Amino acid sequence: MLKIQFIKRPTQSTLKMLFRRSGTLRNKSPEEVHFEAVGLVQGPLADMIAAGDIAEKTSGVIVEEIQGICPQHFTMIALFGDTSAVAVA
Repeated sequence: MLKIQFIKRPTQSTLKMLFRRSGTLRNKSPEEVHFEAVGLVQGPLADMIAAGDIAEKTSGVIVEEIQGICPQHFTMIALFGDTSAVAVA
């Protein structure tokens, strides 16, 4: 089962929280990179890898794995981009 959340105009503190838990955005600040929206998708690992692949192929989003407490069971990906691209993804 997938859980999906859509955030329009995320705050600086929300982006900082997500950046700290991501891989490549960890060393970036929200002031350096502007995103209009963030999509959060949580579920089993295999589903998240497939969802990230589909999201990148269908729209201009950046997909990041968001590390949590139980990465071997459930994981979350964040889809960063403009509002329409995140909505499509």
